[in-house]
Amino acid sequence: MKKIFTIILFLCLLIITGCGKDNVDSAFKDLTKKINKLNGYSIEGKLNVKNNNNDYSYNVVVNYKAKDKYKVSLINTSNNHEQVILRNDDGVFVLTPSLNKSFKFQSDWPYNNSQVYILNSIIDDLNKDQNIIKEEKDGKYIFKSKVNFPNNNKLVEQIVTVSKDLFIEKVEILNSDGVSEMVFEINSTDYNPTFDESFFEVNSIINTKSLEDNEINKENKEDKNDNKSSENSSEESKKETCDIESNPNCKTETKPQSNSIKEYTVIPITMTMNGDETKVATLEDVVYPLYLPNGTVLKEQEKVEKTDGERVILTFSGDKGFTLVEETAVKEKEFTIIPTYGEPGFINDTIGAITDNSLNWISNGVEYYMVSDVMNTIELMDIANSINVSAVMSLK
Repeated sequence: MKKIFTIILFLCLLIITGCGKDNVDSAFKDLTKKINKLNGYSIEGKLNVKNNNNDYSYNVVVNYKAKDKYKVSLINTSNNHEQVILRNDDGVFVLTPSLNKSFKFQSDWPYNNSQVYILNSIIDDLNKDQNIIKEEKDGKYIFKSKVNFPNNNKLVEQIVTVSKDLFIEKVEILNSDGVSEMVFEINSTDYNPTFDESFFEVNSIINTKSLEDNEINKENKEDKNDNKSSENSSEESKKETCDIESNPNCKTETKPQSNSIKEYTVIPITMTMNGDETKVATLEDVVYPLYLPNGTVLKEQEKVEKTDGERVILTFSGDKGFTLVEETAVKEKEFTIIPTYGEPGFINDTIGAITDNSLNWISNGVEYYMVSDVMNTIELMDIANSINVSAVMSLK
C-alpha cells in the first residue's frame, strides 16, 4: 500500500512539473509571437550601466516603427546630457542636440549585436540560444540566454523578466562572473503608438530641441526681468520710506550689476554666446587613462590652440602604443551631419563611434579620439573606459 502511494505521489509530481514547464514554454512562444508581430512600440525606462568603479544612469525612451525605424533617446541623469540614436531610410545617426551636430553611420544597428533596450534584439537573443533557461518564479517568467557584445566580450548573458500578461519588465546583462553590468527597467510600454510622418526624421528632432531651448531661454529671460522688476520695486520702496520719514541720514545704495559675470556650464555645451562676446572653452586639466597595458608609457604631450578652443595630443609608446587626442567640443552654429566610420556604442558614459582600431566620443564637454595600429577594439575600450570623465574646463 505504501509503495502504491509513493508511485502515485511521484506521478503527480511529474504531472505538476510537466504542466509548469508547458506553461513557461507556451508563454515564451506567445511572447515571441507578440513582439515579432508588432507594427510599432514605445517604451520608457531607466538604464543603469556599471563601468569599472563608476555607475551611470540614463532615462531611456525607445520608439519603433515596423520594419526598420528606431528612435532611442538617452538622457544621462547626472548631467542631463541627451543623445538620440536614430535609424531611418537614410541611415543610422547619433544626434547630440546640445552640440547641434549628428554623426551618420553606414551601420546595421541595431541588428549587428545585442541591444539591452531594443525588444526585437532581446527576443532574438532568447530564440538563438538553444540552451535557453526558462522558469516561472514569484509570479513572473524568467528567461536566460547568451548575448552578443563584440566590443565587450565580458558581457555573456541576459536575464529577462516578463510579467504574466507578457510585458517585458526588466533586462539584466551579466558578465562572465555573473555580475550584473547593465540593467534596463521598463516603466511603461505602449504596443500601439501613433507617430507623425516626420517623427523618425533628423530635422524633426533638431527642430523640436530648438523649440524647447527657445522656450527655456524665454522663461529664463522672463524670470530675470521679474527679478529685476522686483529689485527696482524694492529700491523705490526704500526711497519712498526715506522721503516719508524725512530722515536725512537715510540712504539707499544699489550695487551695480556687472555684465561681466559669466555663468558657464561645462556639460554639454562648451561654447556659448553673451551678446557679441564668444566664450571659448579651454582644457584646464588633461585627462589621463587610469589603465595602460604593461610596458605602455606616455612618450609625448602637446597642446595646440584652436580657433574655438584647445587640443591636447597624447602619444603613448610601447608594444601597445596608441594616440589619444582631447579637444574642446564645440556647438555648431548650424546643424551639421558628420559622416562617421564604425558602429555606435557605449564608450565610458556616452554613445560614441567604434571601429576596428579607433574610438571617438564626447564626454563632459571634451571630445576624445583614440587610435592604434597594434591594438584591437576590446583593448582600446579597456583604456577608454578607464578615463576619468570628470574633466575640468574653464573659460578664457
